[in-house]
Amino acid sequence: MRRRIPPLDTLLCFDAAARHESYTRAAQELALTQSAVSRRIAALESFLGVALFRRTRHGVALTPAGAAYARQMALRLAAMERDTLDAMARTGEGGGAVSLAAVPTFATRWLLPRLPAFQALHADVQIHIETRTRPFMFSDTEFDAALYAGTPAQVAAWAGTRAQLLMHEDVAPVCSPVLLPGGKPVAPASIARLPLLQQSTRPDMWAAWFDAQRVQAPMARSGPRYELFSMTAVAAAQGMGVALVPLLLVQDELARGDLVLACRRVLHAERGYYLVTPDTPPRPALAAFGEWLAVQAGAAG
Repeated sequence: MRRRIPPLDTLLCFDAAARHESYTRAAQELALTQSAVSRRIAALESFLGVALFRRTRHGVALTPAGAAYARQMALRLAAMERDTLDAMARTGEGGGAVSLAAVPTFATRWLLPRLPAFQALHADVQIHIETRTRPFMFSDTEFDAALYAGTPAQVAAWAGTRAQLLMHEDVAPVCSPVLLPGGKPVAPASIARLPLLQQSTRPDMWAAWFDAQRVQAPMARSGPRYELFSMTAVAAAQGMGVALVPLLLVQDELARGDLVLACRRVLHAERGYYLVTPDTPPRPALAAFGEWLAVQAGAAG
């Protein structure tokens, strides 16, 4: 059956014109004349039966239908470009690529140091990583999977997906040894009197830790806020305060002595790290990556 798809050069022309909202700039980008761009847009509008642009005093602007079509075409063209690059780079019949959305600190601190081991086993599979912290519709993106940090309820609410628990998140207070008497851990009540570093995306984490220790901490939500665990870890290592972080993300700092446990009380949090994929059979490259991740997570646990 013949597919009802406009010619690719027409779609590329529309994509450029939509991004710039200018036929002139689209023509410059594509090394075409302005009239050639105009003709191709007109042909696309005729094919669709929908007006994609409207004339303005300053040129053209997308119609609502044009804006919606442009968003979808940008995703499809980006996916085509990615698949083309993957095909060009592919060296074996069993290869491929996995486009992964990942929470940033976990990707940087835990996954990337381990990836060479995966590449040694699967040299013909490429892992592409971009950062995402919130659930999304896989159908609206080019991602094959996501490394996500959340609670079981949050994962269960992610529609159209399946999730594989990799590990639970155990958090503990860490700081520079200069903040502690003799550089040694102190009691939970003493932590409440130290400057606390806050995670902006987890504003109640300190309060939960103090509650678990049955310690009154009126300042549990006070202190400078940082978006990423990696930021709070660096701030803590510089002596700016105590950070409450997942221990698996600061193993290097603890080994070097840049950070030490401020208190030995670990909070076994409800949150965990998951590999989330669409609820469809995975491609071989993704299946191999998921199996490897499970082994790595088991070794880390």
